[in-house]
Amino acid sequence: MTDETTTAQHWADAFEQALAGDEPAAVAALFEDESYWRDLVSLTWNLHTAEGHEQIVRMLDAAPQGLRPRKIRVTEASAADGVVEAWIEFENDTVNGKGLVRLRDGKAWTLLTTAQELRDHPEAKGASRPRGAEHGNPSRTKNWLDEQKERQARLGYEDQPYVLIIGGGQGGIGLGARLKQLGVPTLIVDKYARPGDQWRSRYHSLCLHDPVWYDHLPYLPFPANWPVFTPKDKIGDWLESYTKIMELDYWTSTECLSAQYDESAQTWTVNVVRDGENVTLHPTQLVLATGMSGVPNMPQVPGMETFAGEIQHSSQHPGGDAYTGKKVVVVGSNNSAHDICADLWRAGADVTMLQRSTTHIVKSDSLMTEVLGPLYSEEAVANGIDHDKADLIFASLPYKVLPGVQKQAFDVIREKDKEFYDGLEKAGFMLDFGDDDSGLFLKYLRRGSGYYIDIGASDLVAKGEIKLIAPAVVERLDETGVVLDDGRHLDADLIVFATGYGSMNGWAAKLISQEVADKVGKCWGLGSDTTKDPGPWMGELRNMWKPTQQDNLWFHGGNLHQSRHYSRYLSIQLKARYEGIDTPVHALPETHHLS
Repeated sequence: MTDETTTAQHWADAFEQALAGDEPAAVAALFEDESYWRDLVSLTWNLHTAEGHEQIVRMLDAAPQGLRPRKIRVTEASAADGVVEAWIEFENDTVNGKGLVRLRDGKAWTLLTTAQELRDHPEAKGASRPRGAEHGNPSRTKNWLDEQKERQARLGYEDQPYVLIIGGGQGGIGLGARLKQLGVPTLIVDKYARPGDQWRSRYHSLCLHDPVWYDHLPYLPFPANWPVFTPKDKIGDWLESYTKIMELDYWTSTECLSAQYDESAQTWTVNVVRDGENVTLHPTQLVLATGMSGVPNMPQVPGMETFAGEIQHSSQHPGGDAYTGKKVVVVGSNNSAHDICADLWRAGADVTMLQRSTTHIVKSDSLMTEVLGPLYSEEAVANGIDHDKADLIFASLPYKVLPGVQKQAFDVIREKDKEFYDGLEKAGFMLDFGDDDSGLFLKYLRRGSGYYIDIGASDLVAKGEIKLIAPAVVERLDETGVVLDDGRHLDADLIVFATGYGSMNGWAAKLISQEVADKVGKCWGLGSDTTKDPGPWMGELRNMWKPTQQDNLWFHGGNLHQSRHYSRYLSIQLKARYEGIDTPVHALPETHHLS
């Protein structure tokens, strides 16, 4: 046993003893004054971070004794820069868990505890995997395919799903796979004709901006020869194959029209149209897995009705090939705007970007090297950090601490790529690194917008191949184009509004009611009191992957990494309710912002 392991186990033993003694103050005394205990479902049946002694005591006072960690065992430990970092395993009455603690001078600075599985309801895998056949039973007439078809024919008609997932992109598919392995009757519905069409329908040149090590789905990692950046049609095909391999119940060409919650029955009535047929479903739990974004933000600009050309929101843009030789104005300067401008330029369009406010830009290679590389890269895998371990390491950094950690990396990037940034500013592009210089991921967590991962479009802007007007304020449209507030007129055949999306609760307003959307409140954001992320501080992302103010309504979304990692905790919460396990939720967040 190493010195670090001995130190960590000594702390873990004292921690367990204080927990068993029902002495919250004694537990808190094992933490630094500025400390953080982040719990993902194991203790709080929530995603919750207790910050400092007072909140730790409050969290423990609310937790039943049976939910407190016990049999805490240090499995691995190391030390660097005065910090001992130790992996732990533990259990309580309900879950088997994993965690990561960071100790400084014998006290905890950060602690992560996570539920990995329900003790009495683990996944059927390994030695407990299904047999798949009944050898020695010659009277059995139905094979696997027969049983699949019968079950699928009943689901949604004779048999109701316990969970209905609206949205069949990577989020809905990953969560559906988790629930399938846990034996929870689940139905995924999506408006597209095939799984993966959400990606296939996007503009021609689209590829994932995140690298392959960051993007694995649950259970089935990408093959070792998978490209670093996945083209849109390739990820679409992977998602379609995944639904078949994982035997997911997935209704294509199905549009959700409305949903209503019955408080007395504690079930939903959901009206959908499936291949032109009206179907009424009665799930107990409803999950909106429509991505991290809500309804597209389409500004109403004076004169839109007079414009003779074509107007699109970025979500509607089919790709640049139809606009060769055309004049195009793209309103916006973040990820979608850059990708669409580059695609239009490639197709031979005359394209102008209108930048309304500053944008954070980071080169893809620099992001991979300085930010993602230590956890999500071939080098990380070689160092024993697979994506599951990387997810836990990343989750162990409390959101309050994360800006300082990220700022260090982006300070390096800013210096390393100074020539790149100087070229953009010389072209007139308005740059930022976030309100506190903490860079891309904090912008993403706080507001879900305001950045671009450069895969080539920035050079086109710097060289003037993509024309730029910054700052630009659209005053009105006329028959032939865009009129800016300084009087300039831009001729256009096509105007693309890359103006982002609303909060996910906009889907609740559309499908359920405005009353329920307002009850739940804004989704996403941390309450950091930075641009587009108003306070108060929440400590976790609003309403994501956890209970909301509306019973039996859940929100699931984010990038592929978040969808993969947090689907574990959402599926455990849903499985526990399906099995009738008591799930006392600590610190259900209040609603402060409606959208």
